[in-house]
Amino acid sequence: MWRKAYLRIMDSNYNRAKEALRVCEDILRFAFNDSRGTLRAKQLRHRLTRILLGLPVPYAKIVAARDTARDVGRERSLNDKKRPGAPDIFEANVKRAQEAVRVLEEVTRAVYPARASEFENLRFSLYELEKRFAEKF
Repeated sequence: MWRKAYLRIMDSNYNRAKEALRVCEDILRFAFNDSRGTLRAKQLRHRLTRILLGLPVPYAKIVAARDTARDVGRERSLNDKKRPGAPDIFEANVKRAQEAVRVLEEVTRAVYPARASEFENLRFSLYELEKRFAEKF
Protein backbone atom coordinates (compact mmCIF):
# COMPACT_ATOMS: atom_id res chain seq x y z
CA MET A 1 0.00 0.00 0.00
CA TRP A 2 2.72 2.49 0.96
CA ARG A 3 5.05 2.38 -2.00
CA LYS A 4 8.52 3.88 -1.62
CA ALA A 5 7.70 6.85 -3.87
CA TYR A 6 4.81 7.84 -1.61
CA LEU A 7 7.04 7.54 1.43
CA ARG A 8 9.71 9.74 -0.18
CA ILE A 9 7.10 12.35 -1.07
CA MET A 10 5.76 12.29 2.47
CA ASP A 11 9.22 12.59 4.01
CA SER A 12 10.20 15.49 1.81
CA ASN A 13 7.00 17.43 2.31
CA TYR A 14 6.82 16.77 6.04
CA ASN A 15 10.34 18.19 6.40
CA ARG A 16 9.50 21.13 4.13
CA ALA A 17 6.32 22.01 6.05
CA LYS A 18 7.91 21.59 9.47
CA GLU A 19 10.91 23.75 8.56
CA ALA A 20 8.70 26.44 7.04
CA LEU A 21 6.49 26.53 10.13
CA ARG A 22 9.57 26.90 12.32
CA VAL A 23 10.66 29.90 10.26
CA CYS A 24 7.16 31.41 10.64
CA GLU A 25 7.26 30.76 14.37
CA ASP A 26 10.64 32.46 14.75
CA ILE A 27 9.63 35.45 12.62
CA LEU A 28 6.52 35.95 14.75
CA ARG A 29 8.53 35.51 17.94
CA PHE A 30 11.70 37.48 17.28
CA ALA A 31 10.78 39.99 14.57
CA PHE A 32 7.26 40.87 15.72
CA ASN A 33 7.13 39.85 19.40
CA ASP A 34 3.77 38.26 18.66
CA SER A 35 3.26 35.74 21.45
CA ARG A 36 -0.15 34.55 20.20
CA GLY A 37 1.09 34.12 16.65
CA THR A 38 4.21 32.36 17.88
CA LEU A 39 2.14 29.94 19.94
CA ARG A 40 -0.23 29.31 17.02
CA ALA A 41 2.63 28.54 14.61
CA LYS A 42 4.16 26.21 17.21
CA GLN A 43 0.83 24.44 17.73
CA LEU A 44 0.43 23.94 13.98
CA ARG A 45 3.97 22.56 13.71
CA HIS A 46 3.27 20.08 16.50
CA ARG A 47 -0.10 19.20 14.96
CA LEU A 48 1.64 18.38 11.69
CA THR A 49 3.92 15.97 13.52
CA ARG A 50 1.03 14.32 15.38
CA ILE A 51 -0.85 13.79 12.11
CA LEU A 52 2.14 12.26 10.38
CA LEU A 53 3.03 10.04 13.32
CA GLY A 54 -0.59 8.91 13.52
CA LEU A 55 -0.57 7.46 10.02
CA PRO A 56 -0.57 3.67 9.68
CA VAL A 57 3.05 3.59 8.54
CA PRO A 58 5.96 3.79 10.97
CA TYR A 59 7.88 7.06 10.80
CA ALA A 60 11.10 5.05 10.61
CA LYS A 61 9.85 3.56 7.34
CA ILE A 62 9.20 7.06 5.95
CA VAL A 63 12.72 8.18 6.90
CA ALA A 64 14.21 4.95 5.52
CA ALA A 65 12.73 5.78 2.11
CA ARG A 66 14.74 9.01 2.00
CA ASP A 67 17.36 9.03 -0.76
CA THR A 68 19.05 12.42 -0.75
CA ALA A 69 22.12 11.16 -2.59
CA ARG A 70 20.07 10.30 -5.69
CA ASP A 71 17.40 12.99 -5.39
CA VAL A 72 17.19 14.60 -8.84
CA GLY A 73 15.96 17.86 -7.27
CA ARG A 74 18.79 18.19 -4.79
CA GLU A 75 21.22 20.07 -7.02
CA ARG A 76 18.82 22.60 -8.46
CA SER A 77 19.41 26.25 -7.75
CA LEU A 78 16.26 27.97 -6.66
CA ASN A 79 17.44 31.55 -7.14
CA ASP A 80 14.55 32.68 -4.99
CA LYS A 81 13.49 36.27 -5.04
CA LYS A 82 15.31 38.24 -2.38
CA ARG A 83 13.18 38.73 0.70
CA PRO A 84 14.00 42.17 2.08
CA GLY A 85 12.20 41.86 5.38
CA ALA A 86 10.51 39.71 7.97
CA PRO A 87 7.02 39.99 6.40
CA ASP A 88 8.39 38.68 3.10
CA ILE A 89 10.14 35.80 4.84
CA PHE A 90 6.97 34.94 6.76
CA GLU A 91 4.82 35.06 3.62
CA ALA A 92 7.17 32.82 1.62
CA ASN A 93 7.34 30.26 4.40
CA VAL A 94 3.65 30.13 5.23
CA LYS A 95 3.01 29.54 1.51
CA ARG A 96 5.70 26.83 1.48
CA ALA A 97 4.01 25.11 4.45
CA GLN A 98 0.58 25.32 2.76
CA GLU A 99 1.92 23.77 -0.43
CA ALA A 100 3.74 20.96 1.40
CA VAL A 101 0.67 20.13 3.49
CA ARG A 102 -1.40 20.04 0.29
CA VAL A 103 0.99 17.44 -1.13
CA LEU A 104 0.73 15.42 2.09
CA GLU A 105 -3.05 15.64 1.82
CA GLU A 106 -3.08 14.38 -1.78
CA VAL A 107 -0.64 11.53 -1.21
CA THR A 108 -2.47 10.46 1.93
CA ARG A 109 -5.76 10.56 0.02
CA ALA A 110 -4.25 8.20 -2.55
CA VAL A 111 -3.02 5.61 -0.07
CA TYR A 112 -5.06 6.12 3.10
CA PRO A 113 -8.10 8.26 2.21
CA ALA A 114 -9.69 8.20 5.67
CA ARG A 115 -6.80 10.28 7.05
CA ALA A 116 -6.46 12.90 4.29
CA SER A 117 -8.95 15.27 5.92
CA GLU A 118 -6.52 15.79 8.82
CA PHE A 119 -4.02 17.36 6.45
CA GLU A 120 -6.81 19.30 4.73
CA ASN A 121 -7.90 20.77 8.06
CA LEU A 122 -4.31 21.67 8.88
CA ARG A 123 -3.98 23.42 5.52
CA PHE A 124 -7.01 25.57 6.27
CA SER A 125 -5.52 26.42 9.66
CA LEU A 126 -2.41 27.60 7.82
CA TYR A 127 -4.59 29.86 5.66
CA GLU A 128 -5.95 31.37 8.87
CA LEU A 129 -2.44 31.92 10.24
CA GLU A 130 -1.54 33.71 7.02
CA LYS A 131 -4.67 35.87 7.21
CA ARG A 132 -4.04 36.79 10.85
CA PHE A 133 -0.53 37.86 9.98
CA ALA A 134 -1.63 39.85 6.92
CA GLU A 135 -4.29 41.69 8.93
CA LYS A 136 -1.82 42.55 11.69
CA PHE A 137 0.98 43.82 9.52
